[in-house]
Amino acid sequence: MQVTETLSEGLKRAYKVVLPVDDLAKRLDDQLNEMKSKAQIKGFRPGKVPVSHLKKVYGKSVMADVLQSAVNEVNQKIITDNGLKLAGEPQIDIDGGQDGVEKAIAVQGDLAFTVKLEVLPKFDVGEFADVALERQVVDVADSEIDDALKNMSEQSRPYSDKGEGAVAAKGDKIMIDFAGKIDDVAFEGGTGTDMEVVLGSNSFIPGFEEQLEGVKAGEARVLKVTFPEGYQAANLAGKDASFDVTAKKIEAPGEVVIDDEFAKKFGLDGLDKLKDAVRADIGRQYQGASREKVKRALFDQLNDKYAFDLPETLVTQEFDNIWQQVEGERKQTGKSFEDEGTTEDAARSDYKKIAERRVRLGLVLAQVGEEAKIEVTDDEMTQAIIARARQYPGQEKAIWDFYRNNPQQAASVRAPIFEEKVVDVILGKAKVTDKTVTKEELLKVEDEGEAAKV
Repeated sequence: MQVTETLSEGLKRAYKVVLPVDDLAKRLDDQLNEMKSKAQIKGFRPGKVPVSHLKKVYGKSVMADVLQSAVNEVNQKIITDNGLKLAGEPQIDIDGGQDGVEKAIAVQGDLAFTVKLEVLPKFDVGEFADVALERQVVDVADSEIDDALKNMSEQSRPYSDKGEGAVAAKGDKIMIDFAGKIDDVAFEGGTGTDMEVVLGSNSFIPGFEEQLEGVKAGEARVLKVTFPEGYQAANLAGKDASFDVTAKKIEAPGEVVIDDEFAKKFGLDGLDKLKDAVRADIGRQYQGASREKVKRALFDQLNDKYAFDLPETLVTQEFDNIWQQVEGERKQTGKSFEDEGTTEDAARSDYKKIAERRVRLGLVLAQVGEEAKIEVTDDEMTQAIIARARQYPGQEKAIWDFYRNNPQQAASVRAPIFEEKVVDVILGKAKVTDKTVTKEELLKVEDEGEAAKV
């Protein structure tokens, strides 16, 4: 076997390989001799089939396996001997194409091919003392606790039938059937049966609930509304619609007292315990939002901190994934690039930069994780999969089996756990200072373009 490096430029590598026909013939004979003891062919006693006969019957198929095995061995030897870490699968170009393969299978000539590789870049992670970050902190105000308790009380508020002839007022709960139309044509998702709506809750589109005030049980009305411009269903956004609505039952709200007895409905001993639990829950939400902002700022600095060649293979894969999402959203919303104030070429350029950023950060985090010997334990994987399964009541086992039987999907569970651990390592070495801010500052929506970078 001859292996000669023919290219070493940046992250690209290429090796010329020649597997002599004599070596291939010996590998074939070894395989056939192995088959001899197991082969059962009519007219021959077990273990007595001549190798020449096996070669005549099975030679081509066995030789194809021999070639594949030989190529795999060479690839692994190249990777091991040169200490390479690959960015993608090796590409094999056989000299002579299919004719070259056929000759090798027929044991009529050497198998010559080129192995093309793209390797991961080598770089020094260094220290993180020069990374300075600001972590936003929010104190949970008592008024937020009161608002949360009020919302909880609304969700558990009892309702009672207002009786025959009663009219609906703000705060009442109405059971309705409705059918929506646009230009006298029914639209998908525009019908509902036995739906409950609390007047004044603003749970329906603007104008819908207000037109139900004063309605009686059994009464039918036609409501005229306009879907908001930013409505989640793009095909309905900004359009005028009419709804044929029938009120079936009207219920008046009962009183809810937020006291120790109210707290017991949530399994807590008293109101103070409930307030503590609510405060902790809101605090966790703020901590989560703060964490995401710190990560975004950290990733910005890491992206600027490192400069090394990026594997085209990984950048292309990441860009293709991003662009597929972009195209899907465009089809869903019906918006063109011009509607968004850009062009396809400009958008491609922007998303290419985002793909490069993600690949660069992924390589940095992977290197940090490797040096810190970070691992995702089986228990952590189990807990993460269980958490996902709980999102699909009644399908827990199917979800569990899905992740356990699909390594690629399991990797999608492992990756965020690994990332969070690596981020913790870096934050532990960086300079992080806390800054108290308002919840409005903390929860301020980031620019969509910036958010897409992460």
